[in-house]
Amino acid sequence: MPPTVRDPSRSSINAPTSYLSNVSNFKIIESTLREGEQFANAFFTTEKKIEIAKALDDFGVEYLELTSPAASTQSYNDCKAIVGLGLKAKILTHVRCHMDDARLAVETGVDGLDVVIGTSSYLREFSHGKDMQYIIDTATEVIQYIKGEGLEVRFSSEDSFRSDIVDLLNLYRAVDKLGVNRVGIADTVGCASPDQVAELVRTLRGVVSCDIECHFHNDTGCAIANAYAALQNGATHVDTSVLGIGERNGIPSLGGFIARMYAADKEHVKAKYNLPKLREIENIVADAVGVAVPFNNYITGYCAFTHKAGIQAKAILNNPSTYEILRPEDFGMTRYVAIGHRLTGWNAVKNRVDQLGLGLTDSDCKRVTNKIKNLADIRPLSLDDVDKLLR
Repeated sequence: MPPTVRDPSRSSINAPTSYLSNVSNFKIIESTLREGEQFANAFFTTEKKIEIAKALDDFGVEYLELTSPAASTQSYNDCKAIVGLGLKAKILTHVRCHMDDARLAVETGVDGLDVVIGTSSYLREFSHGKDMQYIIDTATEVIQYIKGEGLEVRFSSEDSFRSDIVDLLNLYRAVDKLGVNRVGIADTVGCASPDQVAELVRTLRGVVSCDIECHFHNDTGCAIANAYAALQNGATHVDTSVLGIGERNGIPSLGGFIARMYAADKEHVKAKYNLPKLREIENIVADAVGVAVPFNNYITGYCAFTHKAGIQAKAILNNPSTYEILRPEDFGMTRYVAIGHRLTGWNAVKNRVDQLGLGLTDSDCKRVTNKIKNLADIRPLSLDDVDKLLR
């Protein structure tokens, strides 16, 4: 009997799979055109919004979330323009739990409304000033109106992780009975940990029969880990934005979330999304908001598939899975083995010799490697510098 071949992109230390898990059955609600508009540098013209929407649709996200049409006249017009594109993705808009906002949103022709209201003691006291009974009554009116219009509806609390758990579950139970498509939890200030997320989502899964959407902020660096924990414990939809842009430190980046999900179920992600499109989308958005794609960006950062240390370079050249959990070619990217530095090894140098078609022996390669190391102790070396030494 032949030995089992293990997928090298998967960890050999697997977490137990929960019957609640949706790691291989999730949907992305892409919020660059809503949450992303709240990024400090963001100003999207209608033309730029259309370009971003089309690119995300080509990538394959299931939903696009747009700024509330109640925000401004242009926001209203932009909603209508994107609805009119006839994209494959469903078009949602994010609105306050208020009848005026809901009516305006319905006018734009969107496929669904993401309704939200603050539920923590902080927001109830310092934002809208309403009690829980008012929230339930208003939510009932708004949800029944949206459902009466035949549209998809999600109802979300805001600042869920600082809300009273009894209040939260009573609210979700009430809106679930009204027939919402999804309830949402939001870590609005980025205070939650994966363990806290897992506990709340598991609890909520036992209370509601509808889908569960999650929105995580990245103030304390847990947004992607929290999204993954949510899916492991019964959530179905995750909010992302390109490069993670949004209010303050933003939310899970589309690329980072995709990297995490690829590592969990590579074939599912490859079949579902147009992965080589990611780099183009990120460049469009980075240019639009006046930032550079970070050097250490998931998948597309210029260091993402760069290997430097000699011991790693040797292994990578023999089998890339030794030091790569993501295959760059699946994303339209290429790996690069850096050799012009003091940490280089002769195997990496020999690989460059072979690329150039030079007839150097192993002994020659080792001798040149020592020269490279000695020079690199004095100054940085470019690839041209290295090639001159090899020739």
